[in-house]
Amino acid sequence: MPLGPTRPTTVLRAVVPPEPERVWPFPIRTALLGMAGMVLIAGGGMGAGATLIHDPLLANGAFNWIRYGHGMMLATWMLYVGLGLAIWAWIRLGRHARAGRVNHAYMIRVIVMWIAPLLVAPPLFSKDVYSYLAQGDLALHGLDPYAVGPSALPNALSDNVSIVWQNTPSPYGPLFVLLAKGIVAITGDGLTSLISGVILMRLVLAVGFAALWWALPRLADRLGGNSSIALWLVGANPLLVVHLIGGAHNDMLMIGMMAAAVVLVLDRRHVAGIALLALAFSVKATAAIALPFLIWVWMTHIPNATRRYRFVKASFTAVGVFGGVFVLCTLIAGVDLGWIPALSGSSIVINWLSLPSGIGQAVYTVVNWVHPWGDATPFITVCRTVGTLLLLYILVKQWWLARDGGNDAVRRAALGMAAFALLAPVTLPWYFSWALVLGAGFAWSTAGLTLAACGSVWLLLITYPSGGTALYDWGYLVVILGVSVLAAVSLLKPDPLNLSLRIVRDAPEKALRHHQ
Repeated sequence: MPLGPTRPTTVLRAVVPPEPERVWPFPIRTALLGMAGMVLIAGGGMGAGATLIHDPLLANGAFNWIRYGHGMMLATWMLYVGLGLAIWAWIRLGRHARAGRVNHAYMIRVIVMWIAPLLVAPPLFSKDVYSYLAQGDLALHGLDPYAVGPSALPNALSDNVSIVWQNTPSPYGPLFVLLAKGIVAITGDGLTSLISGVILMRLVLAVGFAALWWALPRLADRLGGNSSIALWLVGANPLLVVHLIGGAHNDMLMIGMMAAAVVLVLDRRHVAGIALLALAFSVKATAAIALPFLIWVWMTHIPNATRRYRFVKASFTAVGVFGGVFVLCTLIAGVDLGWIPALSGSSIVINWLSLPSGIGQAVYTVVNWVHPWGDATPFITVCRTVGTLLLLYILVKQWWLARDGGNDAVRRAALGMAAFALLAPVTLPWYFSWALVLGAGFAWSTAGLTLAACGSVWLLLITYPSGGTALYDWGYLVVILGVSVLAAVSLLKPDPLNLSLRIVRDAPEKALRHHQ
């Protein structure tokens, strides 16, 4: 037994340094592969894209041949080879993202490399940008773009607008008309300035892409997803890069602001989020679909009150902020509400990508076999009416099921956007990006990513580079369906056709025959 106080026993423990975080190399080969594809797309677009009727750069230059005959055929092949490389690179990048080999900072660098060539390319897969500029020109010259179409002001801008939209008033919000007006005020409405107008419009729309880069990692963090996969699924997706940047669609600006608005509301910055959503609505009306769902999110953030009081407070405040910002945009733009009835003008576009329109066409075809019927319009109108009623039912049901707010409200808003793209009277391929943006931040299953990859590639390719639809070219549709399935399978298996194995296996036989 010890006679004095004992000293505490000192236990020596080895200090194990923390394992350094593994740093993956930048996927330079994949990045360069995609960039090469985009360069070829931009180059091929000079002859095969939605080119100007009288191109001042090519008309009297050494490359004028690329717009006609064999030159145009060569440009088309160049563009499609570029699409193939872009799809290949996107799938490779997806494998990197799924394996955790790239973080979202690397992903953004890759995306910047990919979109850069398209910023100076001719309009691709659509002539809508000419309509945007022509509508801005109308406003600049004191005409009401919500009352008249581009043909009311004949010039180089209106000459290049698609014949479908020559007499159609603008269906876009006051903020976008103001932006288009400002662009034309800077670049002018002459033939040469039209090219700079297209480039400046792309730079303005690229602000929406920057908003996506900011929002998607944050959405993934709040919704339980993976930031790299979210950026891959949306930011690097050729459907968005080629159609929304190459095609210069204002959807790019709308979805970027909408995604950022959702992040702000989830972060309890409700007024700022709703105000930003109102700006998105002032570009394109579709953004309004998200408003009722975000009211539920806001409501759940209000503490210590009854459910009814929280709902009323969130609803009145959100609608007040939304309406106030929209009215302010309208007053600054100097326009009225004529764009809302003008939304119906797009119904002149009929294709079966809109489920109601497709069913109406199919019913007409069957009836016409039995009894000749001169016009498909009655069948399409009835089916579109039923589709609109079904869409309203789905939106209301999803909204009501989202009443607990939180992440589920965002998920159901994405489902509502998807239903709108399917059931609206008019559907264009890039409309499906609306739902993809809201859903990208969630955790995706392997099957979900595979289907999204397949659908994205298919939607990318169903439009011809000049802007015409390929939805009635059935042989072409079969080919691109095969390409889409191959791309989706390649996301899971790098070489689904075992081409590399065949090359390795056949090499010794070829070498032996050559030696003999």
